[in-house]
Amino acid sequence: MTSVRVLVGTRKGAFVLTSDGKRDRWDVSGPHFAGWEIYHMNGSPAEPDRLYASQSTGWFGQLIQRSNDGGQTWEPVGNQFSYEGDPGSHLWYDDTPKPWEFKRVWHLEPSLTDPDTVYAGVEDAGIFRTTDGGQNWQELPALRTHKSGPSWHPGAGGLCLHTIILDPVNPDRMYAAISAAGAFRTDDGGQTWRPVNQGLRSDHIPDPNAEVGHCVHRIAMHPSRPNVLFMQKHWDVMRTDDAGESWREVSGNLPSDFGFPIDVHAHEPDTIYVVPIKSDSEHFPPDGKLRVYRSRTGGNEWQELTKGLPQHDCYVNVLRDAMAVDSLDSCGVYFGTSGGQVYMSPDGGDNWSSIVRDFPPVVSVEVQTLP
Repeated sequence: MTSVRVLVGTRKGAFVLTSDGKRDRWDVSGPHFAGWEIYHMNGSPAEPDRLYASQSTGWFGQLIQRSNDGGQTWEPVGNQFSYEGDPGSHLWYDDTPKPWEFKRVWHLEPSLTDPDTVYAGVEDAGIFRTTDGGQNWQELPALRTHKSGPSWHPGAGGLCLHTIILDPVNPDRMYAAISAAGAFRTDDGGQTWRPVNQGLRSDHIPDPNAEVGHCVHRIAMHPSRPNVLFMQKHWDVMRTDDAGESWREVSGNLPSDFGFPIDVHAHEPDTIYVVPIKSDSEHFPPDGKLRVYRSRTGGNEWQELTKGLPQHDCYVNVLRDAMAVDSLDSCGVYFGTSGGQVYMSPDGGDNWSSIVRDFPPVVSVEVQTLP
């Protein structure tokens, strides 16, 4: 029988939640790596029981953990990440040059076809790859050394490469998003990169229509339409139909177009989900009401989804990697909050319930649908 595995990274450890296809009862495993920040956990599409986790603390630095049995046991693998060649510098908040540093791994994106190949997005603004299951990591230096790199500023969370999307049709194409530099695309497996930010506007930077400098929070793609991407930006929900060559705003009737996560329904490429928060200084839902918004038209027209979610005195946040969907016939939607709740909807957002309520603050949520 089909089952579901939910991978939850928190500020105080990792948790693995499992259920059968009904998704009404859940078993909880964890905390794994208790007390460590788990920025991201992800599973290999090519070998579902192969999991990877990004584990870090201010005391002991960064580790990558690997599981070969669906999270029952873990082993530390390579943690050697370093920028190649002359480190150079980028601009700090006050426009002074600051050397590139390696601080942490924000995102892990396993290959679609090879369980031993994984891409890692790091702070400061680097992308790395392993081809031996995490034992060794090599930078793809063309991104960080792009001619615009010295002008990149960090966002409020740091100069983090937080999103990596692999094109399921073209294995040489992938996308990366950096806060606060923007979105980038490679068409040659990472040998060269170029910004794909045409149409983005950010009024808080010197040139609102600049080629780079935009604070992109998250990008999502449906595998059946790899040229169509959706973006949650620092203000504005955006859409491209030409692989990032041009973007247009689709915020429509949202109560706020500021937020962090964005995701796409497993079976409906024009159905997208966001979780608005009030503003860039007030990271909580407008009016203290936790609402997921769904558009079934690819943007512009949005419906609030509230059944089962708290509608008063709710002041949690939902971070960029903390929303995911499963691929069951009735698509499940999942998200975690800064208050330690993990919510799920078994019917595409119409009804919600909490799987758990008292976890540490949730940083990331990924979902695997298992045979």
